[in-house]
Amino acid sequence: MARTPLARTYLDWNATAPLRDEARAAMLAALDVVGNPSSPHAEGRRARALVEDARERVARLVGALPQQVVFTSGASEANNTVLAAGWESIVLSPAEHPSVLAPARAHGARIHELVLDGNGALVRDRLAGSTPAESTRAQAEGALESADERVREDAVGRRGLLRGRGLFSLQLANNETGVIYPVAEMACWARARGLAVHCDAVQGAGRVPIDMAALSVDYLALSAHKLGGPKGVGALILARGASLPPFITGGGQEHRRRAGTENVAAIAGFGAAAEASGRELALGAMEGVGALRNRLEEGARAIAPDVVVIAAGAARLPNTSSLALPGTGAETILIALDLVGIAVSAGAACSSGKVATSHVLAAMGLPAEIARAAIRVSLGRATRAADIDAFLDAWSTVAARRPRLVA
Repeated sequence: MARTPLARTYLDWNATAPLRDEARAAMLAALDVVGNPSSPHAEGRRARALVEDARERVARLVGALPQQVVFTSGASEANNTVLAAGWESIVLSPAEHPSVLAPARAHGARIHELVLDGNGALVRDRLAGSTPAESTRAQAEGALESADERVREDAVGRRGLLRGRGLFSLQLANNETGVIYPVAEMACWARARGLAVHCDAVQGAGRVPIDMAALSVDYLALSAHKLGGPKGVGALILARGASLPPFITGGGQEHRRRAGTENVAAIAGFGAAAEASGRELALGAMEGVGALRNRLEEGARAIAPDVVVIAAGAARLPNTSSLALPGTGAETILIALDLVGIAVSAGAACSSGKVATSHVLAAMGLPAEIARAAIRVSLGRATRAADIDAFLDAWSTVAARRPRLVA
């Protein structure tokens, strides 16, 4: 007798969102367009029109102008392009995505880290000390210093902080905990110290309103597949007057910033997804998602009162919950949930397959036993109450079977 396929409950939207119908339709239509977008004939102009239409849609999502949008292979390329642009000093959060942290540390800049509290929020009057870029991570040099005029005077005079070309990088929202960061406020702090400002807005786009001018950033990175677009396409939005070396040389595409024939079908899907997600956001779709996230956390606490809802005291994305179940490990929880048809994640998707202690949770100062037990549950537009019920049913089984901590 054939086995009935296991029904799946997808709760890993921060890793990737299912492809939207609008994006699929746009991509299929674009695949039938023959021309090269750089060709002057009718076929080429038709392909170019698809690219430029998508550029306008992506720009509208973040309150930018079309000419500010440069299409890339994804947010990792966009982040790498900015962070590897020859900065002498980089100030950033230790909770940034690896596509920000790795290039920042690999290209000779002097790194200065912000400080996080136990909820993952910035300690706004503190700045950790700095170390040379070859260090695996910036370590604090003695006491933390106030991020006011005393920091400027002491750190600049003694450590060379912010001398020369400097960059400040702060994500809009964290991919693991959902914590939303005060980008506009911190951008003012950075600009007062002569820094350009970069923001990885991948997790926030389509989930919270974004206005690039209001954020006061020079560079904003986006990824299509987090919005329900295709994988392998993203964008870097540059403020007017912001400069960067060409991403790729050898052609005039993307206003001579990124050479190479554009991926027309993927870009068309990105534009359709950006427009649809912006429309849903304006209609309040995230409010319903937030209510489901709250129901999930309340249910998880009722089942296992000792569960730790990480970053519960911080402003968070309405779709993201990071849960730690003391007495077990994230890998054990993931396997148990996957076997009964529940898809969640342990930290960032880029670290999947090698479940290890999260650098984000480590930066928050969480105990190792909590960090090792943390999973990320992320919801989206198609999540329903039945999905939350399925998760809680499986969560109950996992909690009942976990090995107990020895007092």
